[in-house]
Amino acid sequence: MVNLERKLCIGASGYSYPDWTGAFYPKGLPQRDFLKYYASQFPVVEVNATYYRIPPPRSFEIMAAKTPPGFMFVVKGHQDMTHRYSRDPSVYASFLEAIQPLETAGKFDGVLLQFPFAFRNDIKERDHLAFLRASLPGMRVWVEFRHESWSKKSVMEYLRSLSLGYCSVDEPRLPGLMPPVAVATTDTGYVRFHGRNAETWWTGGHRRYDWEYTESELGEWLDRIRQLAAETDRTYVFFNNCYMGRAVKSARLLRRMLGLETELTLGL
Repeated sequence: MVNLERKLCIGASGYSYPDWTGAFYPKGLPQRDFLKYYASQFPVVEVNATYYRIPPPRSFEIMAAKTPPGFMFVVKGHQDMTHRYSRDPSVYASFLEAIQPLETAGKFDGVLLQFPFAFRNDIKERDHLAFLRASLPGMRVWVEFRHESWSKKSVMEYLRSLSLGYCSVDEPRLPGLMPPVAVATTDTGYVRFHGRNAETWWTGGHRRYDWEYTESELGEWLDRIRQLAAETDRTYVFFNNCYMGRAVKSARLLRRMLGLETELTLGL
């Protein structure tokens, strides 16, 4: 039997959200203490802020110091890497320098590269994947596609050949988007829950992720997640439905549905 407690790491996509106050963070908690509180409740966080701006190394040094031993970070690649096809060496040098304090602290476990809907399964894009893999050496890298043209067995084989992990997604059932397929192409599985808010998906903004998962919706993923855990050394599950603290509520619900005993007291 698979030991899910050991193999599954469930958390949220980010933590620094003022609208989580009251829903997750205690009222009156200073924002500087958000990460420390979050890390008392979850074992891992996906850092999304790096998509918009590559921070100085000192930022991650401070973040590492606020978290306990064993806490892990997965860091999202900058938009220049995934949306602008940049091959500017300075972009990658800055990114690698930024995450160095996490590596030194033993709290860094990889990079998520999220691509836009316009990133289609074609020669140019596949070549860029190979470039990105070479530009982020010696670390775990997962790729998240938005366009369904990537949902092919040949793509999964290509990812395996590059040692790129596939990021499985739950998102609105809209034409052209990736289907909810759970596949592991490396020794580490990865799942992201975005919510299913079809009405706001294409308009963007924070309300895109305004979705509260039901037991029935998460139930569709239980066997998939168990299978990923059985096939991998570790599987990450992140909730990106961050509007008003829904991500942490969903994460807690999933843990309960998977039968994971926990000492977490999320205050929800």
